[in-house]
Amino acid sequence: MLMGEYNHTLDAKGRIIIPVKLREQLGDNFVVSKGLDGCLFAFPSGEWEKLVNKLQALPLTDKNARKFSRYLLAGASEAELDKQGRALLPQTLREAADLVKDVVLCGVGNRLEIWSKEAWTKESHYEDIDELAEMMADLGI
Repeated sequence: MLMGEYNHTLDAKGRIIIPVKLREQLGDNFVVSKGLDGCLFAFPSGEWEKLVNKLQALPLTDKNARKFSRYLLAGASEAELDKQGRALLPQTLREAADLVKDVVLCGVGNRLEIWSKEAWTKESHYEDIDELAEMMADLGI
């Protein structure tokens, strides 16, 4: 399970160091795609396969299913860790999440989220957490 919050910086080539604790779960090869809420998603290969299988099972006639599949899959890229534990994030994905220098990595179960520090600072203020917790009860949490 991917969990925890880690602050890092992108180097001049657009590479990010993946912390050792996350490398163990993410693996040496993983997939990075546009995420939701302004971040990138990084999935271990097995989790990515599960997601792709679910997307492929959606009806081709459903416009929203086609659009969502396109969103996740068209810009997705395989990533590989080098000997120093760095992964290159493609320019198009860095631009999609507005990643320039300071980034935050968040392990959230089956995926890693990669945020610009500025976006994460805004997103991680949970002023409405009690209300959100009540809504989660409706989902069985």
